[in-house]
Amino acid sequence: MKVKMQDQEQDHEESSVRDGIRIRSNTKGKACEEFRQYMYCIFSNFCFAGYNIVSKISLDKGMSRYVLVAYGHAFGTLATALLAYLFERNNKSKLSVAILRNVFFLGLLGAVLGRTLFYAGLEYTSPAFASALGNLIPSITFILAVLCRMEKLDIYKRSSQVKMLGTIIAFGGATLMTLYKGHPVISFHSQHSHQHTTGSKSVLLDKDLIKGSLMLMVSYISLSAFYILQTITIKMYPAPLTLTSLTCLSGTILSTIMTAILDHKASSWKLSWNITLLAPIYSGIVIFGITVYVQTLVIRKKGPVFMTAFRPLATIIVAIMGLLILGNALYMGSIIGATLIVLGLYATLWGKEKEKADQKWFQQTITEEVIEIKEVKQ
Repeated sequence: MKVKMQDQEQDHEESSVRDGIRIRSNTKGKACEEFRQYMYCIFSNFCFAGYNIVSKISLDKGMSRYVLVAYGHAFGTLATALLAYLFERNNKSKLSVAILRNVFFLGLLGAVLGRTLFYAGLEYTSPAFASALGNLIPSITFILAVLCRMEKLDIYKRSSQVKMLGTIIAFGGATLMTLYKGHPVISFHSQHSHQHTTGSKSVLLDKDLIKGSLMLMVSYISLSAFYILQTITIKMYPAPLTLTSLTCLSGTILSTIMTAILDHKASSWKLSWNITLLAPIYSGIVIFGITVYVQTLVIRKKGPVFMTAFRPLATIIVAIMGLLILGNALYMGSIIGATLIVLGLYATLWGKEKEKADQKWFQQTITEEVIEIKEVKQ
């Protein structure tokens, strides 16, 4: 009898040890997965920062913005088609006329309007400025989603009030960046920069800055509309990599037609073994291919808000790279405006998360009440 009890105690101890090891293993696995999601986000923002710098250098070297869009989407088509073949070859979703129509408009919004105007705005501004202004995209997307009735706006709810306030602050920051340049705060060419900012006109109003800002704003409005249409289309065709490949193909065709109309120089299509070759390869393979796939992994695990919350990191990286590589100065207007945009971004994201939490709590409460009613009836 004693031997049997000892065996039972030993089995119980071994079981407890196994459970403890399993719990520690699960905890370690979750921690590693959490760390991996953070690293994915940081990696993506480094890629986007490099994209801004490489694009700016290639445009300054004389590369046609139209050709850059066409080649970038062509390389993107190849990269995403390969990823789609590797990871979505068993996809059974069928392409309908409605999906193909959406793919056409995705190419129009993303390539012809979004990317072309982005490159045009980048020519007149700096990578850091363009990246800072890019933090407006969540706020613009929120406005378009409300107008399209994809998102409800209840002005009496705290979450909606915070989202509205965040949007107003973000646009206030964008307006400040556009209309007020200010004096250089950080510059490796302080004397040269000072000569260009001594007059009040250059400090307050810069025609190139305003022109570039307007182009970037229209570009970001187009890209925000692109994201909304992409969200609708992905529900109709739940294969993100295949859809991205089709979108890049649509963008390639449309941007090639646009280039043939607007840029008649045959020499513009020539690629040399320099930055003009690196820029389209980088935008196609790294941005459309690798980064899109990494973002898909993060969004599936953590959601789009988690991914968007890291956007300001790219702005900081671009500002540092712009100082070190391009010698761009950081101006007071850009710093204050970018800070307001980032504050507005996080206010909008907080409002979205609060709204989701409220909806989840409401659904859980309703479910519990239904269960209680059923139990009472039984």
